[in-house]
Amino acid sequence: MNTSSARFWAGIVGINVTAALLANFAFGGVSLQSPLGDILESTAISFLFSTCCSTLCIVALPRLVPLARRAFPFPLDWAVIVLALIGFASAGSLIALFALAAIGRIHGIDMIMRWFVGTLKISIIVTLLFGLFGTIVETLRARLDATTLALRTKERDEADARRVAAEAQLASLESRVQPHFLFNTLNSIAALIHEDPAGAERMTGQLASLLRSSLDQQTPLVPLDEELRTVRNYLEIERVRFGDRLRYDIAADRAAADAHVPRLAVQTLVENSVKYAVSPRREGASIVVRTSVNNGHVRVEVEDDGPGFDLTAAPEGHGLALVRERLARTLGEHASLHVDAQPGRTRVAIDVPVRPTDARSG
Repeated sequence: MNTSSARFWAGIVGINVTAALLANFAFGGVSLQSPLGDILESTAISFLFSTCCSTLCIVALPRLVPLARRAFPFPLDWAVIVLALIGFASAGSLIALFALAAIGRIHGIDMIMRWFVGTLKISIIVTLLFGLFGTIVETLRARLDATTLALRTKERDEADARRVAAEAQLASLESRVQPHFLFNTLNSIAALIHEDPAGAERMTGQLASLLRSSLDQQTPLVPLDEELRTVRNYLEIERVRFGDRLRYDIAADRAAADAHVPRLAVQTLVENSVKYAVSPRREGASIVVRTSVNNGHVRVEVEDDGPGFDLTAAPEGHGLALVRERLARTLGEHASLHVDAQPGRTRVAIDVPVRPTDARSG
């Protein structure tokens, strides 16, 4: 087994362990007060179910998804994929149950069917959750690979090649879905299900809104008020994780609401503040997002009271560099990014035209 295969299967094992823990704590009645032996046994059984279901998905989805895409238009193709995932969950559950019967954990067809009925709902929910996420990520990766292949094989004039490369780069950036962020959010939702069902439901909606924004590749520019809603959803999700360590305020000038910014640009700046100011410090940090209008331009500022950083030491592909590049590609010379980093305060500002037509007509 080569390194890439070992890394792949290690990731699958990690996902299955996460799925097993999520199923136990969210649906299986397991809590931190449960005896350790019960937790381990329940997790092992859930891991078996998760492994059986995920293996079917890994084997079948790469063949099924392209067939569904060719045979059915959107959204019927996704309906076929959902039905297939439900089938994989059912078949995987039966395989797991027969494996438990083979080792003597359960006995008789009647007991197998009772377990099947009792576990099917959980198997379907977990398989749909991770199966759909995996399909989305692989779809985005396939699109990026296809674009890269097109760039390597098509020899057109230099201007056309630059345009295609820019579109591929923007699509790659906009379609980023961080697995660790998703898993952290899912774990937070699982923890809230019993303690605060309304909070769990609200957090699920916020996560869905973030995923929709991340996956929309048709509109590279969005109104500022829509981008700020995405920022607020992101901060509310992270606030569940960090608690009082994350303090934030969004002060928006209504006159700036219709200005357009690159999708997820402000969210990227806020994510940097969470990563470098809130996460590494026990006391956390405060983040302020403010917008203002001046001389035909809108300024969006993201400020935190973290330790600051040296911009010259930032690695290649750093979030600020990507935002600056996206501003240049979408709004050209009409937009700019400024960084003021000092010990105890970091302020990043984006300047864009008040009206998107100003950039196109300039």
